[in-house]
Amino acid sequence: MNQIDNTAKPLKQYQVWDRTVRVFHWVNVICITGLLSVGTVILNNKILGISTDGKILLKTIHVFIGYVFVLNLGWRLTWAFFGNRFSRWKSIIPFTKEHRASFKPFMEGEKNHNPAFFLGHNPLGRVMVAFIFLLLSTQAITGLVLAGTDIYFPPLGNTITEWIAEDKNNAANIKPYSKVNVNPESYKEMRDFRKPFITTHIYIFYTLLGTILLHIIGVVVSESRGKNGLVSAMFTGKKVSSKNPVDGNET
Repeated sequence: MNQIDNTAKPLKQYQVWDRTVRVFHWVNVICITGLLSVGTVILNNKILGISTDGKILLKTIHVFIGYVFVLNLGWRLTWAFFGNRFSRWKSIIPFTKEHRASFKPFMEGEKNHNPAFFLGHNPLGRVMVAFIFLLLSTQAITGLVLAGTDIYFPPLGNTITEWIAEDKNNAANIKPYSKVNVNPESYKEMRDFRKPFITTHIYIFYTLLGTILLHIIGVVVSESRGKNGLVSAMFTGKKVSSKNPVDGNET
């Protein structure tokens, strides 16, 4: 890694985030905003006096947004094998030898009130991004299970209705929140199976709220102190700085 260079230089642009990463980021922002908003209403359905049909409609909307979210996340995780070096797993996974080494120039810059310039994520940002990916992946998996166990949507919906049906031949006709053709014992078993997934989904929901808030605060602070185009880079793909990037020579 390069040492921090305090020599005054003209601003220089660096291409960092490729188009796939930028598109993923903004689609993810839209999906997460929609999922959190609809999810909040669903969690407070009793207080809001929402009917059963209203709950089913809200959960249907939640699931369809969730499908877009899952596809977008799946593509980003796959792109981590093929994208440019800032998109790859090597630049995401924390606590590697290279990541640990990056803390030294980062902390020196913080101590001297002269933030080090990173093309990719700084060491703390990298930990945050990895944690967000973990939360999003967990939410995606649990959400798909809940879609099948609650309103019988793909990919598990058919399996679940066959599990709980009295008449297996008519399993496809079972409707959400209806007890018609539903075996009570099988239904209870299914709901017991579902319980850890809904519990995890709800806890991740609240964790995501806090993590997103910290992420936004971190971006604002880094942008205001480093003045490196951190926010605009998610539109243009380019960061700017008069400093030499700490991670500029990595391949």
